[in-house]
Amino acid sequence: MRDRVLIWGSGAIGGTIGAFLARAGHDVTFVDRVAEHVEAIRDPARGLTISGPIARFAVSAPAFVPAELTGTWDHVYLCVKSQDTVEGARALQPHLGRDGYVVSLQNGLCEAAIAAVVGAPRTIGAFINYGSDWLAPGEVLFANHGAFVVGELDGRMTPRLAALHATVRDFCADAIMTDDIQAYLWGKLGYASFLIAQATGALGIADCLARPELLGLWRRLGGEVNAVAAALGIKPRGFNGYEPAAFSAGATEDAARRSVAAMAAFNRPNPKTHSGIWRDLFVRKRRTEVETQLGPIVERGAEHGLACPCLSALIAMIRALEDGRLAMSDDNLLTLAATPAT
Repeated sequence: MRDRVLIWGSGAIGGTIGAFLARAGHDVTFVDRVAEHVEAIRDPARGLTISGPIARFAVSAPAFVPAELTGTWDHVYLCVKSQDTVEGARALQPHLGRDGYVVSLQNGLCEAAIAAVVGAPRTIGAFINYGSDWLAPGEVLFANHGAFVVGELDGRMTPRLAALHATVRDFCADAIMTDDIQAYLWGKLGYASFLIAQATGALGIADCLARPELLGLWRRLGGEVNAVAAALGIKPRGFNGYEPAAFSAGATEDAARRSVAAMAAFNRPNPKTHSGIWRDLFVRKRRTEVETQLGPIVERGAEHGLACPCLSALIAMIRALEDGRLAMSDDNLLTLAATPAT
């Protein structure tokens, strides 16, 4: 069966999965606020080009800026930056079918924000770790496959979840369903804190992780995320080399070192050498997702009496980089590692 899918946000994440689904025969419509990108996608002579080591192809498909769109869809994939979640959910709501759903293909804890707009029964969670970069209008780099998990917010294994799973497997054959999507989302937050830290310096992800003097930093960042998750009754799940338990209270230094080495090995062959946060800061020159990715962890930690000094310092450092008050430097990570514990 072929789905009629609306991709809301057609950059790195949305452009990649949308192009693969369109190539597989699904009826895909793209929405993006960058008019030049939209024009390229719907141009039969140009289309949306996917490049990189996994696949090279182009698809032409219906594409619109939000103000142009008419009609409704039952399958809506929200692929905007986390700070744009509420705005995106409100904009797409008139286009969501009565029995339809929105699935969050985003970083961070976006499902609650989507559910607040369209309703929890019309929201499906997802955890993704594939590597993509928006290069230019109509051009997206697909660097590598990674973990892809979908799950209902209430943990039920429903027919619509099974149908969604079957569809996304046309993009990622190894995608799985879960009855505990929060465990994966919080696992991604721990890993994301490392990628956000990488964005403060010049070295790429693998080389940054491999710096032996930063092992203590990774243990602190992962430990703070895991402590808040534990307070919420969530046990984060690992993926692609990241083992949350290796960064929890009581874990050994050797366990953390092994996990960091595995993450570095996973990222080493990846042509996407730097994180999306790094690209936002130093290539696209725009605000990052740091507030909406890491901010909720700090806030929820405070609600449970847990301080997150290293995460808070990282947020402040990214803000300083955004505002031009701090320059990119690999020494920034040493400064971060020296953050007082209280």
